[in-house]
Amino acid sequence: MASGKMTKAEIIERIHQENGIHRGDIHLVIDSLFEILKDGLGKDQVIELRGFGTFEIRTRKGRERARNPKTGDIVPVDTHGVAVFRPGKELKQIAWPLRK
Repeated sequence: MASGKMTKAEIIERIHQENGIHRGDIHLVIDSLFEILKDGLGKDQVIELRGFGTFEIRTRKGRERARNPKTGDIVPVDTHGVAVFRPGKELKQIAWPLRK
C-alpha cells in the first residue's frame, strides 16, 4: 500500500501522462470541480459521486465549555457545520480491506 499524500499537482501530472490532456485544461477542470463542490456544500446540498462517495455538511451542536488546545482557556463553541465524506461501496472495497 502506498503511503503519504498525493497533491493536486501530482494528480494533474498523472492525468496528463495517462491521457495526454494539456495540464492547463486539467487544472481548469479540477478547479471548476472544487468550486462546484464548495458551492453545493455551501448551499447545504448533498453531493453524491457514484462509486466514490458522498459529501455533505452536518451540524455540530455548540457547547458552552470547550478547551482551546493551544492556550488551555475554556471557550464557548457555537453550533457550526462540518464537512463529512462517506465513502461509496466501490471505494470501500478498494481501500478498507488494505487497512486491516
